[in-house]
Parts: sequence; C-alpha cells; structure tokens
Amino acid sequence: MLNHVSGVLNADELIKMALREDISNEDVSTNSVMPDYELGTVQLICKQDGIICGLWVFERTFKLLDANTQVKAYAKDGDEVKKGQLVAEIVGDIRVLLSGERVALNYLQRMSGIATYTHQMVSLLKGSKTRLLDTRKTTPNMRIFEKYAVKVGGGCNHRYNLSDGILLKDNHIGAAGGVKNAVLKAKQYASFVRKIEVETETLEQVAEALEAGADIIMLDNMSKEDMKAAVKMIGGRALTECSGNVTRENIAQIIDTGVDFVSSGALTHSAPILDLSLKNLHPVTVK
Repeated sequence: MLNHVSGVLNADELIKMALREDISNEDVSTNSVMPDYELGTVQLICKQDGIICGLWVFERTFKLLDANTQVKAYAKDGDEVKKGQLVAEIVGDIRVLLSGERVALNYLQRMSGIATYTHQMVSLLKGSKTRLLDTRKTTPNMRIFEKYAVKVGGGCNHRYNLSDGILLKDNHIGAAGGVKNAVLKAKQYASFVRKIEVETETLEQVAEALEAGADIIMLDNMSKEDMKAAVKMIGGRALTECSGNVTRENIAQIIDTGVDFVSSGALTHSAPILDLSLKNLHPVTVK
C-alpha cells in the first residue's frame, strides 16, 4: 500500500502536517543552543523486544526537513528487534536531528507497536484457517500508517475506507428495514464486482443474510456456540467473519469455531507502542 506512488504522496502530506503541528513557528529549544549548521549523528536504539515497522516513515520525516539527511538502517520493516539493539544511525544537520526527533519517533514507535501486537495475535491463530483482519478504528490521519503496520505484523487489511467496500452494519440494517432489505438494496446499487458483507447478531439474522445472498456474513459479538452453529448453517455458501471485542487475550478461543476471518479493532486502537529512543547525539568531524 505505501509503495504505491499516491500512497507515498499522501504519506508525505501527513508527515508534513505532523511536523507543522510540532514546529508551528520555530524550534526554540534547538535554535537557542544550535543557531548554525553543524553536522552530527545520532543512534536509534530499541528499548524492548518487538517487530520494527515504519523505518521509511522515520527516515522520510528527517528528509522532509532536510533532503541531505542520511539514515543507515541495520534492520528492515518486519524484522524482530531486541532490547538494546542498534536499529539505525542518522547523520545530518544537528538542528534537523533535534527538531525531527519526536515526530519521527512517534511514527516509528506507534507503527512498531501495532506490528508487534498484530504479530502476537497472528501467532495465536497459527495452525488454523482463520485470518486476522484490522478495522477502520484507526487514529485520524494515521490510517495509511497503521494499516501498513498491521500488514507488516502479518495481519490482513479489511476495507481501507467507506469507498472501498460494502459493509452493512446494524444501523444500515435499521435504516433499510431489516437484513434482507439492506442486502437487496446494496445489490441493486453496487456494481456486480463488489462483495456485500452484512453484520449479524443472531442466528435468525444469519439465515436472513444467507437467503438474501450476502457474500460475507459477519458474526458480531456472538457466543462461541452460536458462531459454531452459524458456520455450520452457512456451510461455505458465504465467507464468515467474527467480530466484537477481539483481543490478544481471547483470540485463541475463536480458532475452533471455523470462521474464515476474525477482525480486531484492538490492533490499531489498543496496541502499546514499541519503546525506541534516539541516543548519543554528537558532532561529526568532516575530514
């Protein structure tokens, strides 16, 4: 996703917004101690074990401040990193290293935390056919980064935004007057190439969605027993997705229900950051 040209351009604009938020006028602290250019270097150190993600965003943050900044990475996105590991070294204008530090780390820590949490959850599904999905429960203006981090952690992306796919949730169903009406209206409106997913909360709704011809049936906040019964009822005639307060602590309980997918908002709204730090900044003597 982020390798696509439009994705990179969108990412640049978002990074610039983050930099403008942090440097609205000037970096008073840096300018007070470093008024002029001086070449320097600083090390990126990992402070806990995890999955690194967002190194190119980290680098891009500094390069948008000064294109001459050089980042030498000793790991790549998706690699396991250990506490105390030297992950990268950055060389450039000391003023840029100081001013870009927090924004660059905010992106890297957040994305690495999501990748780490996703990796842990995917590991708990190992041996099953069930695949892990993210949701739209992302931080505003961070979706492109957070969904990328889910993929790096081994998860799969659900729809990117409201234009990307049809998901008829409880309020859509209420507005349409029921599951069957909602699915039929969606079929009439949408192109035949679009799959229609519908959220169900009871076995009766599952039967209605199946009869209406839904392509994907979401089993929302159902008991384990009802999920098993729903999967049996559907019998492969539609894809199945389990959803509702799925976390690292309870995801293993879903494995034997037989669902095709499990979605978890916790991947992006509850993952703790991975602790990383910029240390040992000092001037570089040019020979």
